Amino acid sequence: MTKKTRTIIFLACFLLFVLIAPSAVLYSQGYRFDFENKKFTQTGGLFIKALPKQADVYLDDKQNEKTDFFFGSILIENLLPKKYKVEVKKEGYYLWEKTLEIKEREVQEVKNIVLFPQNINFNVLSNGVERFWFSPDQKKIILQEKEKLGWALKLYDLDKKIKSHLLNEEDFFAEETELINLNFSEDSKKIYLQTELAAAGEGEDEGKLQGGQTSSPTAAKEKIQYFTLELEKITPILTETTPPLPPVENAIAYRQINSDIYYLDESGRLFKNGVELTSEPFPIEQETEYALEVFQNNIFLRETDVLYKFNDDSKSFEIFFDKIKSLKNSPDNKKLAYSSDHEIWLLFLSDKTDSPQKKAGEKIFLMRLSEEISNVSWLNDNYLIFIAGDKIKISEIDDRDRLNIIDIFEIKNSPAEGGPPEISWNQSDKKLYLLNEETLYQSSAISP
Repeated sequence: MTKKTRTIIFLACFLLFVLIAPSAVLYSQGYRFDFENKKFTQTGGLFIKALPKQADVYLDDKQNEKTDFFFGSILIENLLPKKYKVEVKKEGYYLWEKTLEIKEREVQEVKNIVLFPQNINFNVLSNGVERFWFSPDQKKIILQEKEKLGWALKLYDLDKKIKSHLLNEEDFFAEETELINLNFSEDSKKIYLQTELAAAGEGEDEGKLQGGQTSSPTAAKEKIQYFTLELEKITPILTETTPPLPPVENAIAYRQINSDIYYLDESGRLFKNGVELTSEPFPIEQETEYALEVFQNNIFLRETDVLYKFNDDSKSFEIFFDKIKSLKNSPDNKKLAYSSDHEIWLLFLSDKTDSPQKKAGEKIFLMRLSEEISNVSWLNDNYLIFIAGDKIKISEIDDRDRLNIIDIFEIKNSPAEGGPPEISWNQSDKKLYLLNEETLYQSSAISP
């Protein structure tokens, strides 16, 4: 090989090195050439975690990969900064989709995707049901059923799939008795009953409800009584008890959270463990129901359909939400879902949530529907389930782009038969319970 040839080869290699080396360095540092904008730019990534596992992930209608078998997650790297249409699919399940923006040197995370089955079946659990209550351990259901001589309470064991009789209406009094309230003990071994006996003569207003709330004044010819029913006995034992008393004599609403007792007295002053929190009293209306709720040191006062929140700075209650219909705490105790007849909102109680960039105290408007909303409950920490009109819906709470909302069941209801439909989600067996036209239904499993 001549000297001239060697020189040409050296120069050619040097030129290639000069051209390729910078590109290789840029590539190793995450830079890519953006042909659309005609420039080099640093890339970003997308992390997805979804249930069930091994779901298909599409970006801009092009299939990328499947989420993995062990964790149901996938990290897609080297994405040019722009907005992508992201879809997560699996045969037999509803599609999840959202438009997400990928930014330079950032990984966009979506860690709480749940795909719900398209075919959810409902089977009859019991007929003639007027009301039902789940035990705290979610392994028992108390059913109030219609019978020829009034009503009866039945116990349904979800593990054994057995329904047993507890008591009849006549076990209380010979006259007509109405069941006003029912609550379980924390260990699910007892239930506390509040009954009302009509036409029993003059009686006092003993209207303190189990759990610390107050009742409205009773009519002159109604008598309120309280009972405890022990469920663990071979023959359930019914015992009449004294009405639960508030922590102080003049409390009109109270709430006990662990060892802390919050109460509102007749003059409108708020106390915690006997120490007054208010700088000025809240105006109390006569013959009005009040209820206290406390979540993560956030104190709420409900006055009929108006919800007030205690302001620690002004030391007074301020209007938080008008026309309140429900207020539900998330399973992780970090979020509140509150609703009216047509809207659902969220309040974040903690900075440490799975929801991106949400801060404690932040309020989020989730949705407004033309249909009337009812029975709003948490399916898990990131999804809500509720009734809207004649449909049962599930919605995510991730408000980046549009919400993924699906209709899982259409309720056929005759207003003349029974009350409005009711639903209850059981976290233990991942099933939905629907009471419609005095029939209690149990769904197939809804979420993984």
